[in-house]
Order: sequence, then C-alpha cells, then structure tokens
Amino acid sequence: MKIVVLDGYTENPGDLSWAPLEALGELTVYDRTNVKDETEIIRRIGDAEIVLTNKTPISRTTLTACPSICFIAVLATGYNVVDVDAAKEVGIPVSNVPGYGTASVGQFSIALLLEICHHIGHHDDTVHSGQWSACPDWCYWDAPLIELSGKTMGIIGFGRIGQATGRIAKSLGMKVLASGSRPTESGREIAEYVALDTLFASSDVIALHCPLFPETEHIINRDSIAKMKDGVILINNSRGQLIAEQDLADALNCGKVFAAGLDVVSTEPIQPDNPLLKAKNCMITPHISWAPKESRQRIMDATVQNIKSYLTHDLINVVNDL
Repeated sequence: MKIVVLDGYTENPGDLSWAPLEALGELTVYDRTNVKDETEIIRRIGDAEIVLTNKTPISRTTLTACPSICFIAVLATGYNVVDVDAAKEVGIPVSNVPGYGTASVGQFSIALLLEICHHIGHHDDTVHSGQWSACPDWCYWDAPLIELSGKTMGIIGFGRIGQATGRIAKSLGMKVLASGSRPTESGREIAEYVALDTLFASSDVIALHCPLFPETEHIINRDSIAKMKDGVILINNSRGQLIAEQDLADALNCGKVFAAGLDVVSTEPIQPDNPLLKAKNCMITPHISWAPKESRQRIMDATVQNIKSYLTHDLINVVNDL
C-alpha cells in the first residue's frame, strides 16, 4: 500500500512522528507541494493508493490522472480542497478530522480578545525598550485597557468551537449571545440564542465560529457592520471569507469597529495589498489557532484511524457519502 502526504510540514514540522503511518504502508512525505501546479500534484501522487492532503487541491483532473487512488484523507476539518463529488463518482472515499481543534481554537479566540483589551505584547515591548525605567510614575499605559466582565459577546456559529469560546467568555463574567441554525441544550446552558440582527445590535464583542457557506460568505459587511454598536470588537479565527475585508477596513479606520483580532484572511498567505494590513487597530496572526502540538497530534491520530477504518472496510469520518 503506497501512501503519499502532499503537504506534511504544517501538520508535522518535526515535533510529531510519522511512524504510525509508516506502519500502514510505503510512506512518502512531501513538506510542501505547489498548490497551483497540477502537473506536480499528479506526479507526486503517482501510483499511490492513499493520499493525504491539507491544503493541496485534488481536482477532478487529478483524480482522472491518478487512477490508483483509493482513499483520500484530509489533514483538517475543512475538505473543500478536494472535489468530493468527483471522488464519489469514482468510488473514492474522502475523510476529514472533525473536532480536533475545539479547545485550541476557542482558547485562541479569547487570546485575540485579551490582547486587544490589554495590549500585553506592546507593553512588554515598551518595558524592554526602557520606557518603564524612564517613567516618572510607578506605572503607565499608552493604549486603552478594557474590562470584559459585564460586557456582551455575540457568537455567530455555536457548534463545538463556538461553545468552547462561549464557556470561557462566560467565565470572564460576560453575557453570551449566540446565533446558530440548530439551538442545542448544551448551547442554552452557555448562551441566549437570538436573531442575527439582535446579536449585531447588542454585542460589545462579536466572534465568528461559523462554517463558510454561500449564505455566510461576507456575513460581516458594510450593512451588517452598520447594525453593530459603535466601538464593537470583532474576532475571527474561523474563515477569512466570512468578512468583506475592505468594508471592515473602512469601519476600523473610521472607528465604527474599535478593533479586530483575526487569525484568518480571505487569501492565505495574506497578500500585500490586503486592506486590513493598513487598517487601524487590526491585529492579524498567521492562521495558527489550530496549531498547538496537542491539536496536531489529534489530527495525526485521527487520520491514522481514518485510514485503518478504510483498510478494514469500516469507514469513519467520510464526507462524501461512501
């Protein structure tokens, strides 16, 4: 059984082991594959029967050119990089890894918010540059400091990750509002479910944890921002395409949105002309909410189990109904 990993570096830059996969077959791992070079993708897959990908696309053309493929495992929850319909047509199951990053992504969402509220990194830099030593007072701050207790967080998308974020927000003394298509009892223990427009109008902080669907693309736009409180804080470590980026940049620059904490953008890596790079009070991190070692180990373990389930004809986590 030949197994190929098309882009293994972000999953395992060296602190995890590929040994469990090596035990399942003849393993080839590429750190990176050019996502725009379909000829290279096809060449690297070759006659492999099992293909692992994170962000390297597997198109209908690739599937046709690589008839040995029997199973595709996505090293992530999102699987839009694979043409799952084309795979289904030729009987190739596609698996993903749901739920691996619930704790880490929820934690990171709050970390973005706390950095906006306290500017810890900035103040640490000023201390190390000598500003505290030269200060005539025993303390100082040169950016607004915000207490979260008593404020309202609205969470758009209240599944596992949204609820993880909501639990932490509630523990900080925040009131939590939620907008989701399927209210649950576990969700009701954390938040009050409200209509989306109510959430926009009532929230001091808005966090995005919804999937990217046609109906959620650009859910944050000029019109929805106009419905928000003046000085709202926006957090997004879900999908960059949920935000109309120029609209958010305009709202930041005029002060309608006080600050944004973003771990995702519409095109990644971020492009030099992205308007958010020059927007006021916009903190951007390089899509790392998912990346603690513990989360990546869960991806590895779950992927191994996905492959074993294929080999034993007892499929799990299959996203294309095979």
